[in-house]
Amino acid sequence: QVQLVESGGGLVQAGGSLRLSCAASGTMVSVNVMSWYRQAPGKQRELVATSTAPRRTNYADSVKGRFTISTDHTKNTVYLQMNSLKPEDTAVYYCNAKRPYIAEYDYWGQGTQVTVSS
Repeated sequence: QVQLVESGGGLVQAGGSLRLSCAASGTMVSVNVMSWYRQAPGKQRELVATSTAPRRTNYADSVKGRFTISTDHTKNTVYLQMNSLKPEDTAVYYCNAKRPYIAEYDYWGQGTQVTVSS
């Protein structure tokens, strides 16, 4: 059974930093397409960052240069380092695991709240 458990969210002032963690079990982050999404109140869920084998990363334009996605294979964990946070980064952040060419392989964590005050 695949489980993704996010942690690290919280309240931070604008300009501050947070690091989100997504601990995976029942799957291996090293072979998955691992992504972070976010959903702000009243808005659709949007893709923030993706890490694919062999370690390519992609970012939404709104977070480029500020956020970094990384994986630790020994801990089977994915991280999202968020720097220079802005109030518009406020959202629930979700971890996602997919496998290429396997549409039904699509797992989500429960989400962690990030609130950035101005």
